[in-house]
Amino acid sequence: MDQFFEQIITGLSIGSILLLVAMGLSIIYGSMGIINLAHGEFVMLGAYTAWLLQTYCGLGLLASLVPIFIVVAVIGWIIERYVLSLLNNRPLDTILATWGVGIMLQQGVRLMVGSELRYVQLPPSLADSMDVFGLAVSSYRVFLFIASLLLFAATWALMNRTSVGMKLRAIIQDRSVAASFGVNAKRVYALTFAYGAGLAGLAGALVSPLKSVSPDMGTGYVVDAFMVVVLGGVQSLVGTVLSAFILGELSGAIAFLQNDTVAKAIVLLAIVVLIRFRPEGLFTTRVRA
Repeated sequence: MDQFFEQIITGLSIGSILLLVAMGLSIIYGSMGIINLAHGEFVMLGAYTAWLLQTYCGLGLLASLVPIFIVVAVIGWIIERYVLSLLNNRPLDTILATWGVGIMLQQGVRLMVGSELRYVQLPPSLADSMDVFGLAVSSYRVFLFIASLLLFAATWALMNRTSVGMKLRAIIQDRSVAASFGVNAKRVYALTFAYGAGLAGLAGALVSPLKSVSPDMGTGYVVDAFMVVVLGGVQSLVGTVLSAFILGELSGAIAFLQNDTVAKAIVLLAIVVLIRFRPEGLFTTRVRA
């Protein structure tokens, strides 16, 4: 039973990290249809911003979260406003553009702070462990789980209980009709992309105490984020949550039986098979003809 609970907790920990990373991509990809290959670089920017604020401003990680969100969101807004907004209805061009933006962000970080590995300290209040089902679990991993659910709740409320979310849903349904009612699609898209980028920055900051910070740290997160979004359904925010924890539990169980490399390979193969038979994802309730 101890091993069983340990694997459940490990899967929840992995799932919370996947959810943090994938939530911003779910907003951008699901709502705007942009295949954002620079998503990993937004994660990286969040981690580097956390390191900079901690190293040069003396701010702890928890105190840095709001500034980190704002900084990365502003960068995302600039990219959408001056690059992606010029490529409407050209999905292949946005793939190339975001790939190029990602390379520029990586090289820019290398030029400004170097390629050396950086480290972000855990918040002192979360550096210990707590008892969960008789097991010693890192307090910070419990915090990540709670933070991921809170960010999901805030994002769901933004998308379903605010005027911005209502306008975005209207644009998704029919952009021309929404425009006829005075909805500024460019402004809504810019705010949506900025919010998704800000979420990615928060994800990078929150996982930075668990990973070394480097210019290419976000590369692996792009694959994980797309796996979560595709499994859950492109336009299903709830599906993103469920798929993140399903993949987390599956990865944790396989890694326990084999190793991390085998776990990632099996999970990727399972998603490829799923896409073959259910391309809309597991939790999409309506598919357009």
